[in-house]
Amino acid sequence: MPDENDSPALPLSQPLRPAELSGREAVAFEIEPDAGTRAAIAAYLGARAVRKLRLAGTLRPEGRRDWRLEAALGATVVQDCVVSLEPVTTRIDTPVLRRYLADWRPEEQEEAEIPEDETLEPLGAVIDPAAVMIEALALAMPDYPRRDGAELGEAVHAAPGVTPLRDDDARPFAGLRDKLDRGEE
Repeated sequence: MPDENDSPALPLSQPLRPAELSGREAVAFEIEPDAGTRAAIAAYLGARAVRKLRLAGTLRPEGRRDWRLEAALGATVVQDCVVSLEPVTTRIDTPVLRRYLADWRPEEQEEAEIPEDETLEPLGAVIDPAAVMIEALALAMPDYPRRDGAELGEAVHAAPGVTPLRDDDARPFAGLRDKLDRGEE
């Protein structure tokens, strides 16, 4: 995912302005990007492809000035296997919840900590369900996709004339287990 400082614009945006919405009624939304937009989202997230993508839910008022976004994210993502670089297809179905608080202030602390409730967001001028969809997809995608049966082989490197160090050589106590299993001391 691009760095915040030089991040390109999101490939999709569908902002809603809470000030223009009824403070009493829920607003239903469904976002299902076309193939070109899915390809742009895949490129933005560093995936090979996003075959299917859908976010459906509601944005409803919560209290006098706060809002709650509840939705279901469904996606099929193709990424490179971290071992073989072959395509790995992952199906994602996950609930999405965000609570936008008008009076939300981050706690000022000397050390940065992960907030207890990670669904809380400050309420801005817009709430963008498409941006939430892309963020939720990025968080749900496997960090290290691995194809079934893909294994790292043993890499053996040494200078000419030097016996290479193998994985078993780096385990100094591996031979002890064998001896203990045979009853030797």
